[in-house]
Amino acid sequence: MKRLFAPALGLAVCALSSLALAQAPAAPRDVPEDHRPPLAFREDFVDEPNETPVTMVSIANKALRFTTWGPGAAMVAKSHHASPKDESGYIWTGSCTQVCGFTLYDPASYLDLRELAKITWRTKSTGFHQLHLMIKLADGKTLVSDRAEPVSRDWHVSEMTIQDIEWHGLNTKTMTDDPVVKNPDLSRVAEIGWTDLMPGSGHGTPGGSTRVDWIEVYALKVPRR
Repeated sequence: MKRLFAPALGLAVCALSSLALAQAPAAPRDVPEDHRPPLAFREDFVDEPNETPVTMVSIANKALRFTTWGPGAAMVAKSHHASPKDESGYIWTGSCTQVCGFTLYDPASYLDLRELAKITWRTKSTGFHQLHLMIKLADGKTLVSDRAEPVSRDWHVSEMTIQDIEWHGLNTKTMTDDPVVKNPDLSRVAEIGWTDLMPGSGHGTPGGSTRVDWIEVYALKVPRR
């Protein structure tokens, strides 16, 4: 009996160890969703004055700068009206009787738009106008998204995940799209904004246009050198 005791005890210890290992929680998976990029910047355009060509006075976040693009670059407006009551200052392309675009940038940082980078914005579009994202890369190339924010009868908040986008080249002289750009380097994006790739209807006319009330960009910042 004494000779059997030690082997039996060893088997019992092994069994208990195996049971403990089986019951131990598995190590958590490392998934991209656990590393979502932080808010890089938000721009919420000022209310006053009511309607004016966009200037730095229109920009609420004074750490940012802007660029206007295309044949209608000088026509991009910052607008605001007392009614509806929940309508604050916004960038309006209806004033662009020639095609235009608008981008924002931080002079101190590029944006890393890889992984789960995204934008959130409050927009309203009318007529046939749809909002496409446009970006300028660190090497100077400009791209426009295949995805677009569609027409909406009312203001609405939506998101666009950058990974879901197929990018086309953008000719900024004419604001027309070029062929698809495969695997663009989104690790250093110099500017981000939007265009509707269409002329607006002009002041005082009922035609189509786009409005952007505010935009948030979620991405890692990369210092400019």
